[in-house]
Amino acid sequence: MFEKILIANRGEIAVRVIRACREMGIKSVAIYSEADANSLHARLADESVCVGPGPNQESYMNIGNVLMAAMVTGAEAIHPGYAYFSEQSQFAEACASSNIKFIGPSPKAIGLMGEKAKAREVVSVAGAPVIPGTDGVVLNEQEAVKEANKIGYPILVKASAGGGGRGIRRVDAEEELPKALRLAQQEALSCFGDGDVYLEKCLVDPRHVEIQILADEHGNTIYLGERECSIQNMRHQKIIEEAPAVGMTPELRKRMGEAAVKAARAVNYANAGTVEFLLDSTGDFYFLEMNTRLQVEHPVTEMVTGLDLVKLQIRVAFGEMLPLVQEDINLNGHAIEVRINAVDPDNEFAPSAGRINEWIEPGGPGIRIDSYVYAGYEVPPYYDAMIAKMIVHAEDRPAAIARLRRALREFVVTGIKTNLPFLRQLVEVEDYIQGNLSTGLVGRLFKNGNNGSIAVRS
Repeated sequence: MFEKILIANRGEIAVRVIRACREMGIKSVAIYSEADANSLHARLADESVCVGPGPNQESYMNIGNVLMAAMVTGAEAIHPGYAYFSEQSQFAEACASSNIKFIGPSPKAIGLMGEKAKAREVVSVAGAPVIPGTDGVVLNEQEAVKEANKIGYPILVKASAGGGGRGIRRVDAEEELPKALRLAQQEALSCFGDGDVYLEKCLVDPRHVEIQILADEHGNTIYLGERECSIQNMRHQKIIEEAPAVGMTPELRKRMGEAAVKAARAVNYANAGTVEFLLDSTGDFYFLEMNTRLQVEHPVTEMVTGLDLVKLQIRVAFGEMLPLVQEDINLNGHAIEVRINAVDPDNEFAPSAGRINEWIEPGGPGIRIDSYVYAGYEVPPYYDAMIAKMIVHAEDRPAAIARLRRALREFVVTGIKTNLPFLRQLVEVEDYIQGNLSTGLVGRLFKNGNNGSIAVRS
């Protein structure tokens, strides 16, 4: 087994990986920026190395500094967490060139699935259903208009690289297309360094269901059930995730799981990954994208399967075979995750950096908090707004929702603004409680546009 692993990330996911390493008897190395010197991940690791100033490009995204930290500390492997280098094939290649094991899939698999337009082609050939759309990227406005008319409105203009809901624009009519095309290209270039976009049919009010897969380097691939990710904001960013999905049947789970395995095998995938699908009201589903990394919402799968995905990632990267087969996977109970973000719901969810005065986490049976902050911690202005994830687990969905409501009421954070008031409202919405879920639900609930007050319907 590896003796030392560097975690090329920050925040709660860095803490999560450090804890897994400690339980496995593996030394951990944290990297941190000057702004993160007091972050919990820098304190918990066996060794910590500063890799630059606060801005991401000067620290966490500085390939040279991160690799130097690994070499100086003698780390044999790098766990990328999610975001940052987790889906960058050039970083995985740089690790290989430095004789450092990248805990994730091969650079080729990352590259193929990271280009969303190319990924559609690959999985379609493999037999997984795809949403109608362009075969590749669109090169200009004239081509976009022609292809959009073939597909039929509404359509989505989508960044070929990246994810996280960025670089996406909905278009309902031809006259809207030029502006949407330009904005999507600009955002994609700014966020991912790649302005390529493609067109895809916009499914109205679908559900977003993803399949967790796990594959080793010996050709074995399994799926670990699904996650419901339909509760999203207007920028397609997830707010609440659940496992299992509402109303999922064993037959539909098997079909989606097998489609996800086909997609993974098409690129000789090894390690943990997630295949995302859109599910319509008739039970038909379509490939959306594959995230070649650990997902933010992986804890709900851990709660219902009893598996530790981070430890399994490490074992697979070391060359071990999967210790289980498909028939070993059983789902127990229901788990729900909410993301606690340092934002102001009453100011269009603007970031809320600053000092946390009080941080009181809920407790009791079936509650898990993944975080990196504490009372007295100064939230930096440079990074993603998520400061914690709360995961609840209970015997079924109604019991999990009741536990979630109770825990949200107990959670106390002062000194900065958070989305806790918004989440407390959201879990009281009757459509959410009854499982009437779709990706458009949150948008329909807002009063007066994008503010922090939602209309709770009875």
